[in-house]
Amino acid sequence: MDLGLAGKVALVTAASKGMGKACAMGLAAEGAKVVMCARTESDLKLAAEEVRAKTKAEVLAMPADVTRKDDVAALVERALKTFGGVDILVANAGGPPRGFFEDMTDEQWQGAFDISLLSVVRLVRGVLPSMKARRWGRILTIQSVSVKQPIPELLLSNAVRPGVAGMMKTLAGQLGKDGITVNTVCPGKIMTDRFLGGQKLSGLPREEFLARAVEDVPVRRIGTPEEFANMVVFLASERASYVTGVAVQVDGGLVRGLL
Repeated sequence: MDLGLAGKVALVTAASKGMGKACAMGLAAEGAKVVMCARTESDLKLAAEEVRAKTKAEVLAMPADVTRKDDVAALVERALKTFGGVDILVANAGGPPRGFFEDMTDEQWQGAFDISLLSVVRLVRGVLPSMKARRWGRILTIQSVSVKQPIPELLLSNAVRPGVAGMMKTLAGQLGKDGITVNTVCPGKIMTDRFLGGQKLSGLPREEFLARAVEDVPVRRIGTPEEFANMVVFLASERASYVTGVAVQVDGGLVRGLL
């Protein structure tokens, strides 16, 4: 199936590892030009080189912290100057820390808002003019199944991420007339560094940690970043032109709700 992504320009944030890197790789493999950013320049450089080597795609890599307004503005400006516009935005960022209500400070609440919601606001604000000018666009944000079902001990994520989904749903209603689709993608248990960080916190051996982790996943395994990226690439494509305003989970059946 031709996904119609050849020549499109995709901006993927937090793209040096895990799901972000897999999304950049998947879009590049379909012929898109890819702009990648991450906070750590050395990791970003290695990831960009890998994407170029495997896909032969045009790749622009620029260090940026999406919680910083000036970094976001500079990133978008560089993408526009280099490629003339942005067709696809994959707004991705690390999540807020674990913890209980009594332990959370005002600074941690503000940090959760900045990384999960305000970063998306600024990225969308930056790329929207070029999408409207082209009358074509795909806006995607990577959030969490906490949008659908609260996750124990992830209070900040449970509180802030549903707000992002609400914003995206509203934007879908506003931007459809401009040929722009807007969707939220919600990973469940995906084999990333962040997921494996849970093993360190648990103090369990890796095999025991993974065995317990899959007990509530119907397919009885942890997903791969590539499996998650497959959904993102599809939603970014021409083939998903009638899909907008959804929050879709990629979770092996973890979420039990009907919606």
